[in-house]
Amino acid sequence: MRLQVFHDLKQIAPSESAVAMGVFDGVHLGHQRVISCVTFTARKLVPTVFTFDASPQEMFKGDGDLRLTASESKLRIFERLGVRRVYMPRFEEVRTLSPREFVENILHGVMHAKEVSCGFNFHFGRGGKAGSAELKELCAEFGIEVAVVPALTLDGRPVSSTRIREALQAGDTTEAARLLGRFYSVDFPVAHGRQLGRKLGAPTINQPFPPGFLCPRFGVYASVVTIGGKRYAGVTNIGIRPTVGSDGVLAETMIDGFSGDLYGRRVPVELVCFLRPEQKFDDLDQLRQAILRDAETARSLVSPYLQTQEAMV
Repeated sequence: MRLQVFHDLKQIAPSESAVAMGVFDGVHLGHQRVISCVTFTARKLVPTVFTFDASPQEMFKGDGDLRLTASESKLRIFERLGVRRVYMPRFEEVRTLSPREFVENILHGVMHAKEVSCGFNFHFGRGGKAGSAELKELCAEFGIEVAVVPALTLDGRPVSSTRIREALQAGDTTEAARLLGRFYSVDFPVAHGRQLGRKLGAPTINQPFPPGFLCPRFGVYASVVTIGGKRYAGVTNIGIRPTVGSDGVLAETMIDGFSGDLYGRRVPVELVCFLRPEQKFDDLDQLRQAILRDAETARSLVSPYLQTQEAMV
C-alpha cells in the first residue's frame, strides 16, 4: 500500500486507523517512538499520522522556531517508517475546534481512529489548552485507546527539535545525527546558479534555504548525496559564498563522480562532518584548490556511508 496523503479533512478515511499525532519537525528519535506505536500495533489498523505543514506556534504567532524539515521530506520519512496514511490539513481547519469537536469530528468521524498515540507534551483543541489527560477522557467515550509516550532522553536530556537546532547551529553533525537517528539532510529543490563551479572545473548544485528554515553553521561539510537510489561523496558549502557572493543563504554541493541535470529536483544532501568555516579567498584559483582539497578529505570521510541504504529523506 502506497502512502496516502490527505490535505482536506472532508476526505474520510476508507478504513479504521491507528493515529500518531504531532508536528514532528525533524522526525527525530522521540517522534519515531510515537509513530512506532501505530506502525507496530497488533490490530489490523492502517498506520496513520496527523500533522501540520507549519507548527501551531508559527500559525498563531508568526514567529515559531525555524523548521528542520520540509513537508515533502517528512512524508518520505513517514513512509520509510511504515506509515500508510497521512492527514496534513491547514492549521486553520482545526484551530477553532474545541477538544470534544476535534476528537468526535476528526479522530472518530474523519479518521475512524481506534488507537491514538502522542507525545507527553501534546496539546490540542482551541488555543491548545487540552492535553493528554483530556485526550484520554474524550477518546474513551468513542472507544479509542490512547498511548501517551514519555520523553526519550539521551545523556540525561530529552531528545527534542530544539536540541537538534542547537547542534546544527554549532556545526555538530554527529550530535544532530544521534538525535535524529540519521544524518541531517538538506533537501530543497536544486536551483540555477551562475555556473561558476563548472568554470572552475568543479560543477556544483545549488539549494537555496527557503525563509523559515533553519540553516546549519556556515562552513564546508563532507556530505553524501543520493540520486536515483545511488549514493555519492560530496563536499557542501553552506553560507553566502564570500569569495564570489550570492543572493542569499544556500547549500552548494560538488558531487564526486556525477554529471547530469538536477534542476528543480529535491536532492537529499546528508551532512556527515563539518570540515572548516566558510572562507574568503583572494582569487578563484585559491578557491578551486581549496574545493579540491576539501573534496579529497570528504571522499575519505564519507566512504563508509556510500554502501549503506538510501537516505531516509
